[in-house]
Amino acid sequence: MGRFNLIVTLSLLSLFLFFPSPTLAQLRQNFYANICPNVENIVRSEVTKKFQQTFVTVPATLRLFFHDCFVQGCDASVIIASTASNKAEKDHPDNLSLAGDGFDTVIKAKAALDAIPQCRNRVSCADILALATRDVIALSGGPSYAVELGRLDGLVSKASDVNGRLPAPTFNLNQLNSLFAANGLTQQDMIALSAAHTVGFSHCGKFSNRIYTFAPGRQVDPTLNRTYATQLQAMCPKNVDPRVAINMDPITPRAFDNVYFRNLQQGMGLFTSDQVLFSDRRSRPTVDTWARDSKAFNKAFIEAMTKLGRVGVKTGRNGNIRRDCGAFN
Repeated sequence: MGRFNLIVTLSLLSLFLFFPSPTLAQLRQNFYANICPNVENIVRSEVTKKFQQTFVTVPATLRLFFHDCFVQGCDASVIIASTASNKAEKDHPDNLSLAGDGFDTVIKAKAALDAIPQCRNRVSCADILALATRDVIALSGGPSYAVELGRLDGLVSKASDVNGRLPAPTFNLNQLNSLFAANGLTQQDMIALSAAHTVGFSHCGKFSNRIYTFAPGRQVDPTLNRTYATQLQAMCPKNVDPRVAINMDPITPRAFDNVYFRNLQQGMGLFTSDQVLFSDRRSRPTVDTWARDSKAFNKAFIEAMTKLGRVGVKTGRNGNIRRDCGAFN
């Protein structure tokens, strides 16, 4: 009886080794080589068309990827539309400012892939978003990099899951580090990813406290460059529509570069969560290094984006490939 059990155990072990559990599947760069070999060129072509229509494609897609990965992992759950019975992630207050151009980029790339019989419904929306994010970074002057693929699309999207999962513009360094650490990301990763604000834009209501109501007896945040604060007040008067948007990088708003860090050195970080990276002594050395060394920053950014893309990946029964990125199958 003991020998029989040993044989069964060894047989099961050999099955496990040759047919590993799908939950152990690893992301890999050539995942679609035999499924949809031209996937990267097809996605890049659609992203380029969208980019040529509007630069907003860049920050919109980047932000969509970040907001997706930090809530239930990189599974395109942020793209799901709400229904009468389910309020989805995209309708949480923190996601209402996600620009439609990011969603549209993924939808157009998905349509282009589905027009090819071999690729139809074979590439996940989560992977399309990951590829599109890499492409908008490169199109705006940032580094290009190999994207790990093999994600499935999530089966759940609830607005309530967004609570407490995204960094607020008022966060200090401890709060930022804590939130990023919860996703397996280091302080260096956090600082690198924060530089995505080099091509971002923000609504006045997100930082008005820094230029009008910072503290009793102190209208303006003292870490804010005085000239910059005056410019912000001109662009965002007290009674302005809070949805009015301004560039987060006042120097090179349409270039993905390390000027973001030079801005922080000059007190021109738009959010508290930006400027704190320089004002806090624990993170300042990294800011100073990347302000003068764009190659070092690009390397760190690629590493951080790769790690971000591994957060909460769905495999096996935990996901599928959606026929429509905005709706569950």
